[in-house]
Amino acid sequence: MNQQKHWYDYLFIITPIYFGLGFFNILFAWVGLIFFLTPLILACTKWNKIYCNRFCDRGQFFALLGGRFGLSRKKDIPKWMRSKAFRYGFLVFFLVMFLVMLWNTCLVFAGARDLTQVVKLLWTFKVPWHFAYHGTLFSPGVAQFAFGFYSVMLTSTIIGLVVMALFKPRAWCVFCPMGTMTQLICKAKAHE
Repeated sequence: MNQQKHWYDYLFIITPIYFGLGFFNILFAWVGLIFFLTPLILACTKWNKIYCNRFCDRGQFFALLGGRFGLSRKKDIPKWMRSKAFRYGFLVFFLVMFLVMLWNTCLVFAGARDLTQVVKLLWTFKVPWHFAYHGTLFSPGVAQFAFGFYSVMLTSTIIGLVVMALFKPRAWCVFCPMGTMTQLICKAKAHE
């Protein structure tokens, strides 16, 4: 039986567009805040985890690549990866890396350090990305945030692609920091 497609079934296209735009102009990385804030806002309202279940472009992208295009081994996700300890540990690690990125941005805004035109992959490897920034009327701190945020988004997507290839297409969703945060919000709301 063929189900009718909805507009949100095509959101997977956002992922390659986002990274493509950021490749040519790093300031487009700011758009990623939409994907960062929307799940949290929806979870705080009556919508709960609808973002993860229906609107997540990255989850759809992994499902497309791993499912329809067969780039996944479709193996079960290891038990340790599904454990609360791993999910919460990864969330804490992710939040610490995000705070470090914000701290570096604040230092550039304050003039305490210069703009670093690199993208950090896996929080470690510095890849020169100067071609994607051409200066603007804005403070260099605006660009520093963009470089940092693009790094976070690219790193999490690379991790998602690796676990998609090794396990099931949406393996990333099991320990996605946004999914874990929205789940915590939903649990807190249930106990109110």
